[in-house]
Amino acid sequence: MNEQQRNDRQRSVDEQYRPEPEIRQVEREREALYPKGRSRIALTGASGYIGHNLLQRLTEHADVIALSRNGDQRENTEHVEWRSCDFFSMEDANQGLQGADYAVYLIHSMLPSAKLTQGTFEDMDVILAEHFARAARNNGVKQIVYLSGILPEHTSDDELSRHLRSRLEVERVLKSFGVPVTTIRAGLIVGPQGSSFPILVKLVRRLPVMILPRWTRTKTHPIALEDILNVLDRSIGNRTLDEQIIDVGGPEVMTYREMMQRTAEIMDKKRRFFNVPLLTIKLSRLWVTLVTGAPKEMAYPLIESLAHPMVAQRKHKVQGISDGKISFDKAARTSLEQEEEYRHKKNSQNKSKKPLKSAIRSLKSDVRSVQRIKLPPGKDAIWAGERYLAWLPVFAKPWVRVKTGGPDTYQLYLLGSRKPLLEMIYDRAQSTSEFALYRITGGTFATVKEDHRGRLEFLQIPGTNICVVAIHDYVPSLPWFIYKYTQAKVHLGVMYAFGKYVKRLIDTNV
Repeated sequence: MNEQQRNDRQRSVDEQYRPEPEIRQVEREREALYPKGRSRIALTGASGYIGHNLLQRLTEHADVIALSRNGDQRENTEHVEWRSCDFFSMEDANQGLQGADYAVYLIHSMLPSAKLTQGTFEDMDVILAEHFARAARNNGVKQIVYLSGILPEHTSDDELSRHLRSRLEVERVLKSFGVPVTTIRAGLIVGPQGSSFPILVKLVRRLPVMILPRWTRTKTHPIALEDILNVLDRSIGNRTLDEQIIDVGGPEVMTYREMMQRTAEIMDKKRRFFNVPLLTIKLSRLWVTLVTGAPKEMAYPLIESLAHPMVAQRKHKVQGISDGKISFDKAARTSLEQEEEYRHKKNSQNKSKKPLKSAIRSLKSDVRSVQRIKLPPGKDAIWAGERYLAWLPVFAKPWVRVKTGGPDTYQLYLLGSRKPLLEMIYDRAQSTSEFALYRITGGTFATVKEDHRGRLEFLQIPGTNICVVAIHDYVPSLPWFIYKYTQAKVHLGVMYAFGKYVKRLIDTNV
């Protein structure tokens, strides 16, 4: 199927859900938003679940900069320019958003992004959001549209689940660089190949009898994938929505039990459900992961969020934007049909291609390690980097010493060694008071090739005294098994000790 055929098919699907007067209204809105021709929209996660569906919609009226970690492997079309972009890299972020009028933020980091990932997804999300927002400001982006999750009323930050608390923190970081942000908050999105709804479908498909804990009676506000695409499409470039928080949901507010019952009826499955007051969230996330096979890195945070009622709040509703039109039953049926089509297509492709067993072996043996520390009052990222390199030889004495091998060059030596374990160069040109960058350029513990991008970063979260210390794209020279259970563990211990050291400075007002 070529690009034109895909666009025609997508338009026909859209028109099933939108009556003719609404289609004309959307066209008038687009003419008002883009009076001088086609705008350029940077779309993150363009190869992902929401992104690839939104991409087809946007190309009807805009040129799209499609951003993906493997964008260079895809072919450009008349209205789509693919770019490879890793938002863990500030340089990639600046290049990725270059030339964009508007930018759509669809990034999360619940799944590991390196062969070895040390740290929480919350800290990873902060780095991604900070780099994205800073790059948006540097490139003169006019508006950021951010797809987030509905937050429960009258709930403090500390009471939120890890996932929702992270989504809120990302929102605050995105807003901290002066670019207007439109935040779209949604509950469970009903569509194929996503996360939450496919998990629900697998539970219904695989369990004839379900014992339902208390959280399955929590109210939520599901919304169809097509409705979410409409919301995003209408929000991008709509400057009347600048700095607004918009809650969106479908026509029905339901419990998770009701969604499972309705899904079972649509699938023509006879299922029995029993409510129980037991089963904590921690137990529930374990059995959901075992039954569905969903990665725990993704499933655990999502299940934890189900304890919160996620219903669109009246104060965050915008007329013509917030209220989805597609019923849950219709959205679920469409999702199941599309999932079946995708499964058949995937099976036919697998039969015609040989399995690539070498793909796993060819993965780069890279490391991403992220930790969060609290800075003393008045201190910044540059201070954190300098203090770390001054503290390390004192902490590790006599086993490790740090030498300056030239301007902004730091070499770490092991006791009795003539060659440095690691060599780093402070990148003064790329660093600011909130961002200190040290590039790993050599040493016996590092594999440095032409395309090597290993680095140590100190990133202060805007408007706070929190600093995220991160190693990115580091490729160790030790055999992987040895590295994982020796050097990697030592690094975690060292960073923990540095955090305790900085805390003592704060407590003693040094």
